[in-house]
Amino acid sequence: MLVLLLQILLSCLWLGRGEVVTSFKSSCPQFFFRETPPNEALEPENPAWICQRYENQYYFATLYDRRRRIPVYSAYLYQPGSGTRPNTWLVEPQLMGMSYPKTMEKEWTLSKYYNVTSEQIGKSQAVLQDYKNLTGLNRGHLNPNGHHSDFSSRSATFTLTNIVPQDEKLNGGAWNNYEQQTMMKRTVGCKTTYVVVGAVPGNNYIAKGRVNKPSYIWSSACCEVDNNHREAWGVIAENDKNEVQLLTLGELEEMLTNLYGRGQVYLFDSSCPRE
Repeated sequence: MLVLLLQILLSCLWLGRGEVVTSFKSSCPQFFFRETPPNEALEPENPAWICQRYENQYYFATLYDRRRRIPVYSAYLYQPGSGTRPNTWLVEPQLMGMSYPKTMEKEWTLSKYYNVTSEQIGKSQAVLQDYKNLTGLNRGHLNPNGHHSDFSSRSATFTLTNIVPQDEKLNGGAWNNYEQQTMMKRTVGCKTTYVVVGAVPGNNYIAKGRVNKPSYIWSSACCEVDNNHREAWGVIAENDKNEVQLLTLGELEEMLTNLYGRGQVYLFDSSCPRE
């Protein structure tokens, strides 16, 4: 009984929270334009819908591929700001089972207070050990910390459920230029910008076959200029080249339709322009 009470107390005290849900529409729809997530053409065989919450506030949403141990996509509002880059990496306990806390947490905390090993955590998701000793690859954020306005929102992006193995030259080069420069230019005049960033699974893996290395990284945006005007665009990059291709939203959706092969992909509500 004492152990149970301690676990409940710890659950209440921990600041980082992520929540595995059954539907983004009913739990954290605010990160999607007109509360409309991408359609099921992106869904993997064993998905998990995560409303990413930190310090009792939702910051973004992630569709996670449990089998490949990478996110399918992360969706968020573009609200860039300056500040310190966090360096603490978190995992998602609920992916092990709904009896665990609804929290993002450090692996050592789970080990200390819940007697959970990294091997147990790693059955349902990537762990820090998977990303050690990488050659030519980085831990690549889908939802980048630099697109958020304060330390709490940036900290929430440092969950391994928001990370893929990304080519280090691409991550620090053309992709970074898109995230930091192109996005800033494209969003001038935007009242609200909704972003969905994803990764197309590839044929290669890291960590002895545990974590998929995506073949492509992509990003899409729908910008509300005012109640009657919207702009949209997309980009895609092969995950072994330092090049980013700028596309219309319609062009990106067609490319993803071919790459995923599960039917027509729709990333945003139909009122976002495709041309």
